Order: sequence, then C-alpha cells, then structure tokens
Amino acid sequence: MSSANPSSLCWELRSPTRRESLAGDTTIPSESGDSMPNKVTAGTGRFALHWTKLGPGRSAGMQCLTVDTGAVVASILPDRGMSLWKCWSGDLEFGWQSPVVGPVHPSLVPINDASGLGWLEGFDELLVRCGLYSNGAPEFAENGSLVHPLHGRIANLPAHQLDVQVNVENGTLDVIGVVSESRFLIYSLELQTRYRFRVGSPVIEVIDTITNRSSKRSSAQMLYHINIGQPVLQSGSSIHAAYRNLTPRDARAAEGISTWNTCEGPVSGYQEQVYFIEPFADDSHWSEAMLSTNDGSFGFAVHFDTRTLPYLNLWKNTVAVEDGYVVGLEPATGFPNTRSVEDKNGRLINLQGGESKSFRLKLQPLVTPNEVTQSRSRIEKLQQVTGNLRTE
Repeated sequence: MSSANPSSLCWELRSPTRRESLAGDTTIPSESGDSMPNKVTAGTGRFALHWTKLGPGRSAGMQCLTVDTGAVVASILPDRGMSLWKCWSGDLEFGWQSPVVGPVHPSLVPINDASGLGWLEGFDELLVRCGLYSNGAPEFAENGSLVHPLHGRIANLPAHQLDVQVNVENGTLDVIGVVSESRFLIYSLELQTRYRFRVGSPVIEVIDTITNRSSKRSSAQMLYHINIGQPVLQSGSSIHAAYRNLTPRDARAAEGISTWNTCEGPVSGYQEQVYFIEPFADDSHWSEAMLSTNDGSFGFAVHFDTRTLPYLNLWKNTVAVEDGYVVGLEPATGFPNTRSVEDKNGRLINLQGGESKSFRLKLQPLVTPNEVTQSRSRIEKLQQVTGNLRTE
C-alpha cells in the first residue's frame, strides 16, 4: 500500500513480472490482496471490498474483486479480461443465467476451436469486452481454417496488473486493470480498464483505453457485450434507444422489425434477432439505451460516449430460460460482422505506433419506477430533439 497523497489510497493487487524481478535472489512479486482492508471510508460513506479466490470446478484458480458502494455491489473478474460478472442493487440481481456455469477459467475456453465458436463456452457475464484485434463473427480463410474467432481474445486473457485507488476526499474508488493482447511480429495491443465507483451511487462508470504498443500502425475493434436477463427481462419488457437508423442484421431479424423493441417471454428454440443501430446523442456526445419491465417497475440503462462508441448493437435471444434467456445492449466501434467486412466499411480503430484511444460508458441499475421513467424521458428527449427515427 502507498499513500503519497493523504487524500488518496492505493493497493496493488497484481503486478507484472519483470525481467529484473527474476535476477539473483529476488522473488517474483506476489499478490498482496490480503493487505487490502474490507472497508474504506471515503467522502460521506464507506466502500466495502472483498478479494477472493474462486473455485472449485471450472472457476478454480480465478480471482474476483467485489466492490460495495452502499447502492450497488459489483463483482469484477481480472482473469477474464476484467469482465464484470454481475451486480446487485436494492433487492435485484443484474446479469443473466447462462447455461454456462461460470465464471469459467480462460484456460478451459477453447477460443481457437475449429468452429470459431469456442468463445461461447465461457460466456456468462453481465459485461464482457469483445476485441481487441477482432470483435465480431468468426472469420475463416478460403481453405476453411479459422482466422479470427468469435468476439476475439480479450475476454479470455488475464489482467497482468491490477490496482485499487481510492480518492478519500471525492468519495470515488477506481479498479484499474491492464490486459495485453499481442502476437509477435503481427500486433501488440494493450487495454487499460478502469471501473469507477462513487460512494452511495449505483452507477458503474467504465473508462477504457486501448494503446498500440507496436512501433507500426495497427488497428483494433471494441464491443461491450452487456447482457441482461431475468428479472428485468420478462414477457413484455421493452427496449428504449434514440436512433437515426436501425437495421436488421439478416432476414431473421427483419421478421421482427415492427416489434424490435418488445421482448417475448421465454420460447424454446427461439432464433436470435440482431439489430444494428446508429444512435442519437446529446450535446456532450452521450447516448442512452435501456431495458425495462413491462410495468416500468425496474430496469437497466447503458450510457455511452458516441465519440468513440458510435454504434449500438441490440441482441434479442429470448430462448427458454434454461437455454440462456437474455437481451444484449452493446455499444461498439462498429457492428459484429467479420473483421474484413468492418475493415471494408471503415469501422476499424486505426492507431499509429504508441497511439491510444479511450472509451467511456456507464451502467445504471434502475430499481424504482421513477428511475425508469427518468431514463425513458431522457431517451425520448434525444429522439425528439435530434430527429426522426428510421428503420430499414
């Protein structure tokens, strides 16, 4: 623990192993989570923290950091690309019940499976990042070999650095992780993730930065796969988003274009529907999307900065509960097509050597009818002020 500034506290839970740490009698740095206190006073309240090792079974060996602000409890998975597993606010759990019993250790996820779909064997988080080199559908070479797996690699790479920083005066707590995705002679991308919590607030802020660590120009993609199931998702639940264009991905999605924003109850054998959205934003470039129950009693909102996340993808997968009843609200740099399709359409992030690009979003559990009404009103105002909607 270090405290150069009396109003700031910092704990290093995981540090990268450097060459000098292996020289002579110096030992490899050990994780020091046991020195982090369970409660930290900041601002006008307290944060509660819990750093634990998961297991047994497919979670064995993984670690989880849980943060409690007094208004939200959130569990972060450093070993799964800094994914947010679940959160709880009021009496409600926000996330979904995947048929994959997780969290799943990345070593058990066959992301390079020949089908390109191995990524799905570890998929059960509330928020999972897709990227960095690719983030969409699997792509294959002419000979049938896999080139890019579904949703990329970042979600199955562990953070090699993890810190907790508390600003006592401002009442904020940041969980900062660094994850590297690189391939010798091909690319070297680094993701710094930052979850920011505020004492007494249910809002989870996400501030991510991708840096090209190579000396050469490179490109990247980013998609935030935010997945919401029961109890928010139920028969009649509604999706709200302010948009310029809304396009069905395929013929299956086109079948439901007239009811794109209404959710069915669980249906065995339901085939997913995906919509590509170009959202409207306010004067500060922020947009908002929400899923709420039919009666508007509670919901979940996603706010995102469209300067670097100019698109929103909607995934409706209202299959039987035991098969993974879920809806995804997914801010992104593009659409989840193959990487080559996104490249042809100019939707890759281009980074010169050493250049960085940052992304901002906020996750907001809505636990009262008034909070749902406020979110819906903000979205409706965006639509009314910025223009008429268009579906294709």
